[in-house]
Amino acid sequence: MPGTMWIVPRYRAVWIPPGIEHEVVMQGEVEFHALYVEPAASPLPLDRCAVVEVSPLMRELVNALADDVIAQERRRRMAMGLLVEEIREAPSLPLGLPLPEERRLRALCMAMMEDPASENTLEEWAPIIGASARTLARLFDTELHTSFGVWRRQLRLARAIDLIGRGMPLADVATEVGYANAPAFSTMFRNSLGFPPSQLSTGQTLR
Repeated sequence: MPGTMWIVPRYRAVWIPPGIEHEVVMQGEVEFHALYVEPAASPLPLDRCAVVEVSPLMRELVNALADDVIAQERRRRMAMGLLVEEIREAPSLPLGLPLPEERRLRALCMAMMEDPASENTLEEWAPIIGASARTLARLFDTELHTSFGVWRRQLRLARAIDLIGRGMPLADVATEVGYANAPAFSTMFRNSLGFPPSQLSTGQTLR
């Protein structure tokens, strides 16, 4: 979806269909592989991006193909076919953060991204942004098809995923994104994504 920021934590991948303009931003030391799939063989929809699980088998296939350790052409074709099938079956994760175009709503979202721990309500943001709380609530609904509270939770998840991936202790992550303690943050995280935050720093999959 245009105007969306996708968070790609460790052991996950982002699917970007052909023809979608995008920018990749990496923080810290990062090693990644880019795979190019013919549209005719596309394992996932061609009209939207997605963040997917990278299974141990998918990871090994990518490494083997990238390092060119499969010399026999027939085996390479079989490995590539299996890799496409693994991508097709990979569970997706709701890690997209929609970004608005409307000037006032974009100003609010940028301010919240600067301080995801802020507990400001829409009524408190309104005089800062220069629009009424009712107008801002309407813009969230019409521009982003979500609510202020849901968007803020998704923002906090996105920031938390980034910080966990960089090795920050869970208690510090909870504070950074506005939660009083690690258990409260972990509960929100598990309720939102279906797995605990500790799983982001391991090679576990959701299957």
